[in-house]
Amino acid sequence: MMYSKKILIPTLCLAFGLLIFSSCSKSHNSNYSSKTGVKYNDPYNGGLQINRKVKEAPGPGLVGIEGGTFVMGGSLNEDLGYDYDNAKRRVTVASFYIDETEVSNADWLEYLQWIAQSYPEDGKMYYDALPDSLVWRHPLSYNEPYVNLYLRHPSFQDYPVVGVSWEQANAYCQWRTDRVNENILRESGVLMDYKTMSSQQTKPETGFNTELYLNGQIRGANVDGKNMPKDNSIGAAKDARRPVRMEDGILKQPYRLPTEAEWEYAALGLIGNSYQGNIQTARTYPWDGLGVRSAQRKSQGKMLANFKITSGNNMGVAGNLNDGGDITVPVRAYMPNDFGLYNMAGNVNEWVSDVYRQLSFEDFEDFNPYRGHVFMDNQYEDAQTRTLAKDQYGRPIKVPAKAARKQTWEELQQAKTIDSINMGAAPAYDHDVRGYLDEEQKALFGKATLVNDKSRVYKGGSWNDRAYWLNPATRRFAQQDQSSAMIGFRCAMTMVGNVYGPASNTRR
Repeated sequence: MMYSKKILIPTLCLAFGLLIFSSCSKSHNSNYSSKTGVKYNDPYNGGLQINRKVKEAPGPGLVGIEGGTFVMGGSLNEDLGYDYDNAKRRVTVASFYIDETEVSNADWLEYLQWIAQSYPEDGKMYYDALPDSLVWRHPLSYNEPYVNLYLRHPSFQDYPVVGVSWEQANAYCQWRTDRVNENILRESGVLMDYKTMSSQQTKPETGFNTELYLNGQIRGANVDGKNMPKDNSIGAAKDARRPVRMEDGILKQPYRLPTEAEWEYAALGLIGNSYQGNIQTARTYPWDGLGVRSAQRKSQGKMLANFKITSGNNMGVAGNLNDGGDITVPVRAYMPNDFGLYNMAGNVNEWVSDVYRQLSFEDFEDFNPYRGHVFMDNQYEDAQTRTLAKDQYGRPIKVPAKAARKQTWEELQQAKTIDSINMGAAPAYDHDVRGYLDEEQKALFGKATLVNDKSRVYKGGSWNDRAYWLNPATRRFAQQDQSSAMIGFRCAMTMVGNVYGPASNTRR
């Protein structure tokens, strides 16, 4: 059958135009690669999982903090202690999440109960997690009732946990990460829920760990799988199910202690005083004004935080109490700041992640400033199969990082050190940079001064502190294994993606 050129050429042009349109539509379709045109999530071409519809959300108990620039140390006008450790410096803090409230006694009792149920024979693990209730004791004060009652009595259940060291707070963050992710998997049906396990007389695996799960090392009778994602990499087996991957966006990032910069930024809450990119008025405390009393008509004259008003005055006069807190108060007492965070001034001081240095403000970077890195890598039980080594509690074993960069495959296989890689041209890699840029004499470090690599910053003021310490820029330190009746903590979490960024300006 013969076709004329008048018919064939327009037909070819139309077909070519449709092909171009199809190619362009694929490049703007989130289900296709914009660089190759290959379809994502397709079992017949490898099944690469790309999930653009997943939306970032905070973990339980957290509040989103929109990041930005601020003057760290800028809210402090007087250095009453003459410490000279908070020189003003403009920095930028990335968006992150932080707990709405301090961690309470009820939260800590949940932690203790889990340990007791999961490891009933391990007295050491439970004992190490117990707060030091003896922090209430004082030779010249009758605080003995708090020793036995503060943690466990129902009347104190919503009060902030105290007597917790920096090390214990970090252990809680790690535990919370795994419990949150385990609960997500159980509620979504990926792991068998507790009710089903009870009916089938199946015990849950102790020591669920997020890293090990993502590495494929947590399998067993508690895995149901009915709601697991389809494994599109198996080809024709469309209904095959697989464990959740990081790429699915279901599991949460690790809980951790906030950095000092994050904590100070969140406490100030300057978002409430900004307009069109400008800070209208500075703040001395997490609220407006220079004083610590409310200017609102209904609460005029009342204290805005729980602190020691003067010597011998913790709460005010009976019949018309001021802050009303002889010791601590519930974690949701008083009005929240403009980020929606409670008690960022007073009640209890709060641990932050940073190692204390007097001159941190001169040393650290101006983006996400932080001092305290000890870089660690996972230890492998079998490097060929990438099987992670576990401790007795089912947690990955960490070992010091061996290099400052990604090693080549050959270097990795030969397990060479930095010295052998560079043939002695560079010193061995120092994975512990807590003392980075320090010029101290090692022989005197930690002996002639109270400051060392285990000195950790705490901030915020407490029920037993004067108003000066309510300023978010003030900073003090204690050893990471020490605890106090005036120090508690709250957790934070890194925000992934640019949740608050100019996504609307991106070309679609």
